[in-house]
Amino acid sequence: MSQYIRISFLLVFISAQFGFIPQTVTAQTPIAPTQANKSICPAQLGSNLDAIANQATFTRVRWGILVQSLSSGQTLYTRDANKYFIPASNTKLLTTAAALQQLGANFRIRTSIYQQEPGVLRVVGRGDPSITDAQLTRLTKQLKAKGITQIKKLIADDSYVQADVVQPSWQWEDVQSDYGAPVGSFMVNENLFTIRLVPQAVGKPLQVSWVDGNEAGIWKILNLSTTAANNSKTELAVARDLSGNVLKIQGQLAASASPFSVTLPVVDPNYFFLRRLRVALRKEGISLQETAVATGGSTQNEVAAIQSPPLSELVKITNIDSNNLFAESVLNVMAVKQPRKPGQSSTSVGLEVLKTTLTQLGVNQTGYFTVDGSGLSRKNLISPEALVQVLRGMSKSAAAPVFRASLPVGGKTGTLKNRFRGTAAEGIVVAKTGTVGGVVSLSGYLDAPNYEPLVFSIIVNQSEQPARVLRQAVDEMVVTMTQLRRC
Repeated sequence: MSQYIRISFLLVFISAQFGFIPQTVTAQTPIAPTQANKSICPAQLGSNLDAIANQATFTRVRWGILVQSLSSGQTLYTRDANKYFIPASNTKLLTTAAALQQLGANFRIRTSIYQQEPGVLRVVGRGDPSITDAQLTRLTKQLKAKGITQIKKLIADDSYVQADVVQPSWQWEDVQSDYGAPVGSFMVNENLFTIRLVPQAVGKPLQVSWVDGNEAGIWKILNLSTTAANNSKTELAVARDLSGNVLKIQGQLAASASPFSVTLPVVDPNYFFLRRLRVALRKEGISLQETAVATGGSTQNEVAAIQSPPLSELVKITNIDSNNLFAESVLNVMAVKQPRKPGQSSTSVGLEVLKTTLTQLGVNQTGYFTVDGSGLSRKNLISPEALVQVLRGMSKSAAAPVFRASLPVGGKTGTLKNRFRGTAAEGIVVAKTGTVGGVVSLSGYLDAPNYEPLVFSIIVNQSEQPARVLRQAVDEMVVTMTQLRRC
């Protein structure tokens, strides 16, 4: 069912100089203290925001900005707001809004085990991204309570999510990283595994220690690393062949350094799930002989089941933590109950449902073009105008409190936890972040203290500047909005 992108020994550099692209912000954005005391009229907002966007640093970049009154819809500032931009994780606003509208905040994803015949069980995965080893233990305890102590064959039915496990338009470095884990009918521990590289005596290869010993037998290790002298610089490269089972480790770690953990995405989610389930069964004293992956079978005799948290909690993880796996899963779940043409993927069906649902919400279909649910693809194109329409539409929806609660709060939670601290925007800006190479975005709500509530979208594209520089400018704009007063 699944197709794989084949990449031979793509290097992922892990060091102080060459690290994974961070998906969350860890540095506080400095805002000049004097700004917090300013007060501006609505007519002055444009010139103040232009002064930030038109700095020499940003001469060649593209800005897309829209600021409106949330209640009246009056536009207070616009800059190429109807043009397409790469939105990064602001795409998650569309995905989560459509899912809440389509499925409801209380929707849960069920994973079931059915008795097919004596000794033969079939586990049906329906795309729950929240499953952990603890949930698998709950499943196996239910089996034990039913008197099941021996399983001849356990079949993993992956028919619910029909899609490439890796989105074809994601970049190679993304699918090699923990934030680009594959999505499917079965997901456990967010489809990630971890190894620890432990320094030895100087000149010796680093020791590879498995956090999950069950995975050690799956991978072949080509260890070309070395333990360097004390205080040497950490320079490590881990390469994984996406179509095979080889991990190539190169570089050095100082003998005095602490063990270095590397988290990587699995190659085959179905069999990874079965391996983790086998471990859980063993702990309950249930023997398991054969495993297989197949589709179809009876759903008459359910002998065990677990459910995800409600969708309201899944969208919180999606937006507050900017979790790509959860976003793609939510998109696929929207396709589960929809008719599907032969060969049509769950992603494409989910995107059709998304478009229909957002149109009903008042979002213009021509304002966006999306190919995934997370925003990791650079092929996604969304206008600031469309993002504001989503935010405005959801503010009038019955799901408004749930949707707003799923967004990071400036200086408080998620990907905004370390932004806006000590500024007038702390605690009153609620917005979704987005970052990929050359792109920074922020769209959400602002309860301006001396003005009416605002809705805004700010996207900057095509920049060679570091993300921290772009974020600082975006944050300055938001702080400027807090200075609005009625004139």
